[in-house]
Amino acid sequence: MIDKPTQGLDVYLVGGAVRDQLLGHPWHERDWVVVGATPEDMLSRGFRNVGKDFPVFLHPETHEEHALARTERKSGHGYTGFSVHAAPDVTLEDDLKRRDLTINAIAQTPAGQLVDPYGGKRDLDARQLRHVSDAFAEDPLRVLRTARFLARYHQYGFSVALETEALICEMVRSGELNHLVAERVWKETEKALGERHPDAYFELLERTGALDVVMPELPASALAVGIARLTAYLASLDNADAEACQGPAQSQAVWALLLSALPEDTVESLCRGLKTPNEYRLLARQLTVIVSLWHTRPQTAEQVLAGFDRLDVWRHPDRLTDILPLLPVCGIDVDGKQLQQLAQDARAISPQALMAEGYQGAALGQAIAAKRQQLVEDALS
Repeated sequence: MIDKPTQGLDVYLVGGAVRDQLLGHPWHERDWVVVGATPEDMLSRGFRNVGKDFPVFLHPETHEEHALARTERKSGHGYTGFSVHAAPDVTLEDDLKRRDLTINAIAQTPAGQLVDPYGGKRDLDARQLRHVSDAFAEDPLRVLRTARFLARYHQYGFSVALETEALICEMVRSGELNHLVAERVWKETEKALGERHPDAYFELLERTGALDVVMPELPASALAVGIARLTAYLASLDNADAEACQGPAQSQAVWALLLSALPEDTVESLCRGLKTPNEYRLLARQLTVIVSLWHTRPQTAEQVLAGFDRLDVWRHPDRLTDILPLLPVCGIDVDGKQLQQLAQDARAISPQALMAEGYQGAALGQAIAAKRQQLVEDALS
């Protein structure tokens, strides 16, 4: 079938679609690079220009992205410090050379023929993440992307090539990672949290010294405990549950477990520094508080009620539901059903009934607290 908008253009499929179909990994989007064309050529064929920093166009029918072949030159610090050159004289090999990893530098013709000037297929077969060129060191975001790819493909036996890991270490020593902004660090981290092996992301960052730069509040000792807990949690899910948990709920749980060995104020500082969404920050704080409150067995009524107060189960009963599945891997032995019932019964204590008995103001609050205390003591005894 002839694609009229691209007929006569030198077009290649690139990026994740090529990589993942060769690997047998699910993929959902296709990106294309166009060689030898100008923006005017694309617009005349009905493409819509959507690129802010370089020429990217949406296909008029499929709406897939088509970018003009381009090169990049370092012109400043960080991941934004580049000047882009897109022109008809830029070759496909030039365009592929600017990419981060060899497995991302494979192109495919519409007929299915691979163009692989930098050995990406070889590295796919060898399960290696290897940088294409020394230009990798010019963009600190590529460190986080490499770690994220490791988290995604660890299930297939991938590792980072020794020379690439050495280059990352050198980038850390040079201070290049200091130019990363919190929003981009969190964006890559959040994606990694939803992968099958998020532990691989943090282990690579810790091993290369990058973690000390992007998350200095998370020391190796606390990271090791957090990784052990999140690994045990993910392993406890069967395949069906693992599929069901993909998405924000799993990512938030993984983040909370990763930070669960930190003090509450450190969790707060780390999350605010990275500008994490509130739901990530709150769950992480709540878990570390409950782990510290309920670490003894059996729990006392005071401990249980203090946990209920910190979770604010009186207004947010779902918070207890979110926390309970995470406690076993943190070494917290609780009866989840009993706690759920206690929280429900404690919430059911009626202020109106006590007001009818004459309690008001501070006395009313004290009466409610006493009723809850007696309820929990009776249940635990």
